[in-house]
Amino acid sequence: MDFFNVFIILGCIFAFWIIGKVFSIPLKAIGKLILNSVLGGFLIFIINLIGQLFNFHIGLNVVTSLLVGILGIPGAILLIILKVFI
Repeated sequence: MDFFNVFIILGCIFAFWIIGKVFSIPLKAIGKLILNSVLGGFLIFIINLIGQLFNFHIGLNVVTSLLVGILGIPGAILLIILKVFI
């Protein structure tokens, strides 16, 4: 194997490493958003279980799940307040 092939292989490895670093940051953010949305959906499910006693229901869909996933507990409180007033 000559030196030209070694430089090509090292260059490809370096390029793949750079591409991996560039795309790993957005994937971590997307993964965190998905995890928070699933946890938000679970929180809405718990609110609906407790709300059955008071005839209270919040729709469990992608929008409400994302809202609670992004905003957390204040997002759930916001949905409860909106449901009460609307």
